[in-house]
Amino acid sequence: MKLHHLFPIALASQLCLLTATQAQLLEDIDFRREGNNAVVQIRFVAPVQFQRAVAAKSGDLVQVFYDIVPRADTVPTLTGERRNAPERGLPQFSVTDEAIARDNLNKRKLLIRFNEPARFKIRAGKTKETLEMVLEGFGPALTAAQPAQRPPGASESTRADAPAPEIPAQSSPAVSGTSAGGDTEAQATKLMATAAAAIDRGDYPDAIAALNALLNLPPNGQTRKAQEQVGLTHLKAGDNRRARAEMETFLKLYPAGSDSDQVRQYLVNLPQATTVAQEAKAAEAVAVTSGSISVFYYGGQSQTRSQEFADSPISGLPVLQSESNLSGADQKQVQTNVDLNWRLRDKEKDMRFVFRDNYSADLMPNRPSKNRLSALYFDQRSFLNGTSFRIGRQSPSGGGVLYRFDGLQAGYTFAPKWKVNAVYGVPTDTLLDTRRSFYGAWVDADALTPSISGSVYANQQMIDGEVDRSALGTELRYFSDGIALSGQLDYDQMLQGLNIASLQGSWQFPDSTVVNFLLDRRATPIRALGNALFFQDPMLPAPARNLQELLATTPIDLLRGQVNGITSFQSQGMLGFTTPVATNWQAGANLNYTNVDEIKPVAVILPNGQPSTGNLWSLGLQLIGSNLYSTRDTHVFSASYLTGPTYNGTLLSYNNLTGINEDWQAEPSLRYYTQTDSFGNTMNRWMPGMRMTYRIAKRVSLEGELSMEIADSKGPTRNESTERMFFYVGGRFDF
Repeated sequence: MKLHHLFPIALASQLCLLTATQAQLLEDIDFRREGNNAVVQIRFVAPVQFQRAVAAKSGDLVQVFYDIVPRADTVPTLTGERRNAPERGLPQFSVTDEAIARDNLNKRKLLIRFNEPARFKIRAGKTKETLEMVLEGFGPALTAAQPAQRPPGASESTRADAPAPEIPAQSSPAVSGTSAGGDTEAQATKLMATAAAAIDRGDYPDAIAALNALLNLPPNGQTRKAQEQVGLTHLKAGDNRRARAEMETFLKLYPAGSDSDQVRQYLVNLPQATTVAQEAKAAEAVAVTSGSISVFYYGGQSQTRSQEFADSPISGLPVLQSESNLSGADQKQVQTNVDLNWRLRDKEKDMRFVFRDNYSADLMPNRPSKNRLSALYFDQRSFLNGTSFRIGRQSPSGGGVLYRFDGLQAGYTFAPKWKVNAVYGVPTDTLLDTRRSFYGAWVDADALTPSISGSVYANQQMIDGEVDRSALGTELRYFSDGIALSGQLDYDQMLQGLNIASLQGSWQFPDSTVVNFLLDRRATPIRALGNALFFQDPMLPAPARNLQELLATTPIDLLRGQVNGITSFQSQGMLGFTTPVATNWQAGANLNYTNVDEIKPVAVILPNGQPSTGNLWSLGLQLIGSNLYSTRDTHVFSASYLTGPTYNGTLLSYNNLTGINEDWQAEPSLRYYTQTDSFGNTMNRWMPGMRMTYRIAKRVSLEGELSMEIADSKGPTRNESTERMFFYVGGRFDF
């Protein structure tokens, strides 16, 4: 095969994240407080988009459906699982990530299982790599475990440590008082607006700081309201002791009024405040070790016979060994996964060690076994000086980094809501015999406005002493009132071309209706000088395996021109929604669009160019039922129509999840796909399947799946049937 024929095969396989193909998509779970609620942030190693959530009536199980935002460098395959640490005071739960179907790994779901019923909501996250679960009423459980970070230069107000001084009631200003000057009133109004915005987004330290600053002003028209709000905000933050002190001060200052009556009621219902000794004990260091070990055996077998053989008199005979080219095992593999997490938190720092590894023992002849170390890092965040760092093998977390890498990432919070970061690393996947490394820096602004955050970055990657990629980019995020938007621009200044222009969003309404969209245009593959290694002159006696060998025959300016010439662009769009239509039913629809541009002819290496895929469209309809015959059953019916320049297809599917009892869970499925093309070919495919899970003990479970694929293909030059069986069986131990 000539090198210029490798575009759809070699380039895709070599330049994509090979680590991700044998890695977990699920990265981590973390927690923050938001008012009286606890927010569980579920982080992935790639951008994702929330679609819908289906909860069981029992309150201990929810399925969260989402899509991986299409990108050429991430196709994860492994099931991943995370569990929350038991010391947090939250309900115990597990988060399992898996593909909905083996033939489309970008459509996935999370299974979140609680040890006991809980009240929760699922929503899109603040960043495009996260989804969030809101645990209602569990905010106070996080107060001691998550001390507020104070960056350098910031200090706690004296009012945050002690109640306001006692002032005689008769000197109290009126709500609309006129004793303050115009400048004071303007400043007070501005501080009250700042506090209100901080409260709306759950940032109680910022709100308290603004209210304390307001109360330190001369008496003004906002003073009374601020004294009330500072007590309520301490209450929302879970600080009952300070809340009680501020409320008692309010009543001494303002004994009469409807707001005074309301504050008295708060005091009646307020739990007994914790003592200083109790708070100190809660802030003591807590070390937790958690994780899992799983072993699964994967097997599969395909059988293909022409219709002529099937119609013959011997069609019913067993398949002979001499027919092994038509029938044989496709897969015999044992996969072992180890996931180890150690974490220590106290009032000054948060330290973590993570180890995740997958070993695939391939039992097929002449197939090598593989080991994938997907994570091995230590990180630490300081709550005192605003510093953080992570060292080891890790997934990208911003700054224009595209690959899993071995290296160091560090950050410094130099002002409230502002952080500067730097990174240096080496991609974990090799590119022939090249030597690659990268470095970069970026600035994060967590609150440009109460709802808008973003970052700007510069990232440069080297290959064999030359600039491989030199990116400048920015990300902007909007998160407020059920709306989550995220956009990115990435431009390569060395190759002088756009890499990524993307905008995705989700709008969640109070009735659980979700509307989402995606607009994305990106270079495929991402522009990099190293891409030229896969488009060499086929007449060369020996292809170069590193950039210096290639530069011995081709000037670097010509290589950069070739890279731009062979870089195609992929445009994608999606618009969808899901909405409740009855007590136990949701309905949804989505429209998807994809087009990969043509590649114009490039002298020597791609003389004929490559045509565009044309416009590929799909229209999907979904009907989701839950709790139809039990407290733990969900049903997803879907129908999709797919069309392109040369084909039309229809996909019908049904997926079910039923919790038979506390120990057994069944997931039957059935899919049917039919397609015709402009060349006179037709294809019909049936795909039934069944997955079973049995929990032997609280931390030990067995799982197995059996699925079939039965297909018939007919056309002017082919007439054959195919049968394929796939199964896996194994178990997981969680500790």
